[in-house]
This record gives sequence, C-alpha cells and structure tokens, in this order.
Amino acid sequence: MDSGQSVQAVRTAAGFGELLRVRRERIGLTQQCLADHATLSVRAIRDMEAGRVRRPRNETVRLLADALRLEGRSRTDFEESARRHPLGDDPVALPVPAAPPVARGAIVGREMETEVLVDAFAVHGDRLVSLVGLGGVGKTRLALEVARRVHLAARWSVRWVECGGGAHPWRGRADELVREIGDRPALLVLDGADGGVDAGQLDALFHHCPGLRVLITAREARPLPGCQVIPLAPLPVPAPELDADPEALAQVGAVRLLLSHLCRLRPGYTLERSEAPAVAELCRHLDGLPGALERAAGWALVQSPGQLVDRLAAVPFTLAAPPLVYGARGDVRDEVEPAIRRLTERQRALLEVLVDEPGDWSGEDAVVRSGWALQTCLATVHELLSRGLIRSVPARDGVRFTVLNLCRRLVREEPGLRLAAAGDVPLLAVAG
Repeated sequence: MDSGQSVQAVRTAAGFGELLRVRRERIGLTQQCLADHATLSVRAIRDMEAGRVRRPRNETVRLLADALRLEGRSRTDFEESARRHPLGDDPVALPVPAAPPVARGAIVGREMETEVLVDAFAVHGDRLVSLVGLGGVGKTRLALEVARRVHLAARWSVRWVECGGGAHPWRGRADELVREIGDRPALLVLDGADGGVDAGQLDALFHHCPGLRVLITAREARPLPGCQVIPLAPLPVPAPELDADPEALAQVGAVRLLLSHLCRLRPGYTLERSEAPAVAELCRHLDGLPGALERAAGWALVQSPGQLVDRLAAVPFTLAAPPLVYGARGDVRDEVEPAIRRLTERQRALLEVLVDEPGDWSGEDAVVRSGWALQTCLATVHELLSRGLIRSVPARDGVRFTVLNLCRRLVREEPGLRLAAAGDVPLLAVAG
C-alpha cells in the first residue's frame, strides 16, 4: 500500500481525528508544533485526534490544512473527512483500542508526574521514555495511570508486557505486536525491564508502527538511542516544622498516601494533632517510599504510628509486609540494599562521603567533601540521583540534595556495604 492509499484507508476507517494524526506525524510535527502553526490550542488538537470533537468548524479545518501544507486531492480529502458523520455513525469504525491492566488501588501524590508523562507522549511526541527508580517507589503504578489516561483521553491502544527482569521482553511477540498495532496510536509498556531492552528490536517496532510510543520501567537506566530518562523520586516528606499542623501535613505527598491506606484499614481514621508528629516522622523515616508506606499502614492495625516509629528507630529494617497487605513481599531493606550493591566503586565512594554529610547539601558541597574534580563529582551525583539513593530537596539558593534516610542507615550500619570492606579503596583513586 503506497502513502496515498494508506492515508485514504485511514480516512475511510477512522474519520477526521485519525486522518489528522496521520497527516501530522507524516510530516514530523508534534501536537504542540501543529497547534502553534495553526494558531490553535494544543488541547484542541488533542481533542480532535482523540475523536472528542465530532464536527470541527470549517475555519479550524482550513487552519489545519494550511499548517499541514495540504493541496489538491489531499486537501479535499482532509476537508471532506471533517464533514463526514461522526465516528460512531460510520458504517466502518476503528477497532476498540486495547485497554491497559486495571490497577488494584488508587494512585496518590503523583499528579505532577502523571501530567508530565502523559504530555511527553501525547503533546510533545516523545516515542521512548524510561521511568527509573528504586524498587517500591511506584514505577508500575504510575505507568498504569499514564496508560489509563492515554487510553481514555486519546483512545490509544495499550499493550502491557511484564518483563520480569529479562533482557528480551517481547521474544516471539514482535510480529504479533506489529500486526496488532499497525499504524494506529498505541502505547507499549515494558514493565520491570531491569535486564535491558534490545535496541534493534525496538527500532524495528518503531519503523513498522509509526504511531507507537514506548514506556519502560526499570530500576536503573540503560543506554537506548533517543530515550528520555525520567528518574522517579520517592514522594515528598514533611518538613519538621509542619509536625504540629495536621491540616498542612495532610497535603504532603507521603502523608497523603499513608493516610489513604490508614483510612481504608481503619475506617473513620482522622489525623489528630496528638498523633501528627508520629505520622510525619514515620513518613520521613521511610523516605516517602510508597511500598514502605503501604507496609507501615498494614501494621497500623496492631500498632499506632508512634509505636511503629519506636520500632523502626530501634531496628530500622524489620518492616516486612503484614499478612493481609496486597503489595510487595519482603522487607524494606529489599528495596534499598540491592540498589547500593549495584553501584560502581566510584558511585559507592561518593555515597559513603555523603552519608556523613548532615542535612542537605549542594553539588559544590559534594565537590569540597570528596576532593574530586567538579565534572566527575556532579556526574556521580547525577547517577546517584537517577538510581534513587539521593533526592533533591526544595531550596531557594539552587539545587540541593539529601541521602535517603534508609540508605544512610544501611551504609552506616552494614560494614559489608562499604568499600573499606573490600580493601580500603582510596577515594581519589576511585575518582580517577
């Protein structure tokens, strides 16, 4: 099928919205670029492509045709498509787009991250995004929400592949995916691709499926051409000055998530002023990690937040999943220790310096403490941030960071995690 026949087939089967998308992508425009050229809003473009605008105005169609540089028969087909009956009345309609898996629980505190990822695919036209971070930070849950949004709002098909850490998540399925997706807009989610993704097979999928977008979730970034890497940090934790203000605490991401679990397990639960400091301290102790907060809420059936704080202060890595919580198994240690062990010597050497830095610190502070060259030190800070072992914190005087509390405790209290245990590797030698 040649280019003209392909566009005509799309027009016949799908109507104006799909034809608009195909024409836009054929000349390499994102929704934002087309909106700018046509002097329309990006929301208007998104709604038309999603089929939410049944009969666009003639002036809107003219502006779009001009922006797409359509002439002759192509322009006539485009304008006629806008005057056709709505998609639901067409004798031949698009197949129902495949839906993503249904999440088992609500998503809390990830509104900004969701919008960023949805816009990356649906507005800015990114084709490949990797969402990376610690185990238990909520990568899969966020990917489910993004998939749900693009499926409902933009009518994209979603193909979800559980990778299980393997290096070839679509072995034997590439041809099947090409047949299922075709030219239609679709999101392929490769969840838990910790073993990496075959770049050649990925390129082949992109070549055969021009409307395909791919979202990868993994614990660390792998080099892939054209991939936008987005580190997912734990949820924000409350500053100590908020401990006496239950209303302000309830607006902080980690507290919101913990309270949402507590309210389901203990119907009628409200955050009282007397218990607010313990709830805030519990969120800080667990670094706002969603998986750890879910475990803590499960134990709140038999222990108060204050008792949980005392328990974790004495023995910090005993927070296993309670019997009736549907989340991840294992202990909170299982989410942090593997990430430390996967560090290179250079990354671990700097982390060992930073765990002894009180409070938060800047990249320049890290340079002074380590004695490393600026570029080497900042690159290593960047790597630790992408692996989720440090986090950025609000600051008025530039970007500042802090080491996760759980990471700090592990490195300090587990001699086997320190470079010294492997033979006293000098810090400057590792930097070189």
